Amino acid sequence: MKNTYRDSFTVVNEKGLHTRPSTELVKCATSFKAQVTLMYQNYTVNAKSLLGILMLAAARGAKIKVEAVGEDAEQAVKSILNLARNKFNIKY
Repeated sequence: MKNTYRDSFTVVNEKGLHTRPSTELVKCATSFKAQVTLMYQNYTVNAKSLLGILMLAAARGAKIKVEAVGEDAEQAVKSILNLARNKFNIKY
C-alpha cells in the first residue's frame, strides 16, 4: 500500500502563486519520488507541472490542499508547506 499524506497551506506571497513561486514549488515537488497534487477550488493539478500550478491562478490568501502519494509523501508535503511559509524563497 502506498503512503498518502495530505495537508494545506495558505498563499502568503503578495502576488499569489505567479511564475517565480510556482517554479520554486515545482523544483521542490520534483525532488521527491511521490506523486504530488495541488487542489484549489475545482482544480487538481500535478505539483511537478509549472503550467498546472499557474492554471490554479491562486491569489494571496488562497488555501491550497496538497496531497502526496508514495514512499516519501510525508516529506514532500512538509517541504512544500515549509516552502510556502517562507514565501517560496522570494524576496520582493
